[in-house]
Amino acid sequence: MNPLSRHANWTTGPSIVALGGGHGLAASLRALRRITDSVTAVVGVSDDGGSSGRIRRELGLIPPGDLRMALAALCGDDTWGRTWSRVLQHRFEGSGELAGHAVGNLLISALWEETDDPVAGLDWVAALLEAQGRVLPVACEPVDLIAQVRGIDGDDAVTTLRGQVDIATTDGEVLSLRIEPAAPTPACR
Repeated sequence: MNPLSRHANWTTGPSIVALGGGHGLAASLRALRRITDSVTAVVGVSDDGGSSGRIRRELGLIPPGDLRMALAALCGDDTWGRTWSRVLQHRFEGSGELAGHAVGNLLISALWEETDDPVAGLDWVAALLEAQGRVLPVACEPVDLIAQVRGIDGDDAVTTLRGQVDIATTDGEVLSLRIEPAAPTPACR
């Protein structure tokens, strides 16, 4: 049991593990928390775009964005849960250094630096949110996606692309995909 959890030692509904990231995982978690309070989300850590990519590059942390979305999806339907879900997802406007950053990404990153432990940091955020489930990173270090792609810009040559954003937006045919490091440190706990 999560030591930071405010929930009792019993659960309602089946124990479910959901794998993935982004909006698809968040939508699944919102639905799953309606049938059980024993949901564990195992979330990918290969995002290299937007606020998550900036945090990854500038602080050397795993990208927090998909983890943030999973936590927000596990917030309750009461005033507390709805409010914290919105705050976590809020993005700063403007043109300064904070522009585009999600509040939740910064909060999660701060707790990672404070605890020096990605899992403990996520557990603290989940406790604050009174999240109905647990969120774990698939690995405790950033993972890069590497693809062999043919036909970029109409050229028949095979090119190596690095990074989720470049691979997701290529107009070429992805021939193969791998991760670096090949055996990342798993999130254990």
